[in-house]
Amino acid sequence: MSEKTYYNPKDLAKFGKIGEFGAPDLAKKFFDYYGAVFQEGALTEREKSLIALAVAHAVQCPYCIDAYTEDSLKKGADEDMISEAIHVSCAIRGGASLVHGVQAINKAKEISM
Repeated sequence: MSEKTYYNPKDLAKFGKIGEFGAPDLAKKFFDYYGAVFQEGALTEREKSLIALAVAHAVQCPYCIDAYTEDSLKKGADEDMISEAIHVSCAIRGGASLVHGVQAINKAKEISM
């Protein structure tokens, strides 16, 4: 039995045509920038793809997770590299949540005084 979900993997293929709905000039500028960002520079294309995959997990974008898992593999990453990128994302996201605990501790101390 197939379960219907809000996320449809086939929609990822429609992303490049988002400008057809409206603001085509802005969509073009975005995609020009997007393409330039992922060109090899100080970082390899594979490194950039793995960073994108980690960020995709942090922002929880299923479309990006699909796209950058596939892209990372195409660019020579293996499952260990992908797993480590995901764990880096988890550590940063978890640490960012935890460090905000300092704000709560500070507030609690302020109120208690």
